[in-house]
Amino acid sequence: MHWDELTFLHWPVDPAVIQATLPPGLRVQTFGGSAWISLVPFVMRITFPHAPVAPWLGRFPETNVRTYVTVDHRAGDADPDGADSDADPSEGIWFYSLDASRAAAVGFARATYRLPYIWSAMTVERAHDTIVYRCRRRTRAHATSEVAVRIGDRYGPDELSGLDHFLTARWRLYSEIAGRPFAALARHDAWPLQRAELLHLDDGLVVADGLPALTGPPIVQFAESVSVRVGAPHRPT
Repeated sequence: MHWDELTFLHWPVDPAVIQATLPPGLRVQTFGGSAWISLVPFVMRITFPHAPVAPWLGRFPETNVRTYVTVDHRAGDADPDGADSDADPSEGIWFYSLDASRAAAVGFARATYRLPYIWSAMTVERAHDTIVYRCRRRTRAHATSEVAVRIGDRYGPDELSGLDHFLTARWRLYSEIAGRPFAALARHDAWPLQRAELLHLDDGLVVADGLPALTGPPIVQFAESVSVRVGAPHRPT
């Protein structure tokens, strides 16, 4: 699969608030003393060898709400500066929700990976260096999200900070099956991150997921595309 035209929006959050939302066996990771919540809209593109992209199922919008976790092997809090994350092979992503505009993809992901996918009406519109993502859940709550950003230049390798790597260099996702955490590996190259400016944000997905309203300006990043392979779910070790 390919994750195209992706925007990262990241906010710092009280670690205790996030830890209270995680299942047993997972521990929130922090950087600079904060946990982090990310809103991530993008376009999913699914391809098969020697076959064209299917016009309907092969390309559709998604939006994720996520945080950053590790397996709780030891007692105590995470390193407040995030220094332990570089050496922790179990670091990964915990998803609070994954909105997608294709019911078949939602059903498959919920059945196989037990991920909290939600069928939503979604659009992505791009004009030159501006991109707008819209989402409306097909549920009773009808939570909505609208994000508009202006895309800037690509970062050089020496311009990315430790926090940039902490928030984006993730190759493992977690879900919960029968009350116990399961993991799946996600293999992809490092994100080709670009600068981005937030033009507009009106989001109701984060609060609808049971998280506190996010305040203050987020860290904003954009990536044109990355190719991803996701492995089968397994018990983390």
